[in-house]
Amino acid sequence: MKILLIGDIIGKPGRRVVKRLIPDAVYQYEIDLVIANCENAAGGFGVTREVVEELYRNNIDVLTSGNHIWSKKETIEFIEDYETLLRPANYPEGLPGRGSVLVRSSSGGLVGVINLMGRVFMRPLDCPFKAAEREIEKLKGKTSIIIVDIHAEATSEKQAIGWFLDGRVSAVLGTHTHVQTADERILPGGTAYITDVGMTGPFDSIIGIKKDIILERFLTGVPNKFDVANRNVWLKGAIVDVDEDSGKSVSIERLSIKLEN
Repeated sequence: MKILLIGDIIGKPGRRVVKRLIPDAVYQYEIDLVIANCENAAGGFGVTREVVEELYRNNIDVLTSGNHIWSKKETIEFIEDYETLLRPANYPEGLPGRGSVLVRSSSGGLVGVINLMGRVFMRPLDCPFKAAEREIEKLKGKTSIIIVDIHAEATSEKQAIGWFLDGRVSAVLGTHTHVQTADERILPGGTAYITDVGMTGPFDSIIGIKKDIILERFLTGVPNKFDVANRNVWLKGAIVDVDEDSGKSVSIERLSIKLEN
């Protein structure tokens, strides 16, 4: 089974590239399930109901998120309406939404998806390691295929999650930094790993935001309004091929496609 996870979708440019490129990518690479991190999809911060519906219409099966999931106040009101719209599982107990889901792929197989968020250089949350074990226990016995989106800042924390879950999940795929890394591999226990799958959005930017805005902030230290850039738009992600019987990954491949005007 082939599963595609695309990294942080940035505003309208990111959604445009999803609409234009995902259908062809699903056909070309024979993808059975598409997972996308949507936490930056509405104006660069957060997600709205309209954006969620738009992404589902464009071949996205599961939406993961991270630290910006609550950036739009309305999200907390509608997140329960979408079983496949996840927030990190290590948010405090009792918060609306869910941290994992079991879905059926286009090939008919069941896939578990878990969303986690790191704590290093980020706002403090419950332990992602313990949250992962809890969510795996929920999915165990229902499927052998489990994909983890670890939304985290620190490379060390992402690698630690990868090694901690090696042999217990099919893949640990990083998001959040908006920069695709070149360390994709299969760990000894059969878990596919990459530190960050990258950003789906405009690359004539500083991690998706207009360059002059970020440069001014660095040079002056004065906060200013962030606006999403719109030029040189790419789709970034990773494709994992998983053996359906064992749940172990056979291969992992970085995906990088430019949207041609």
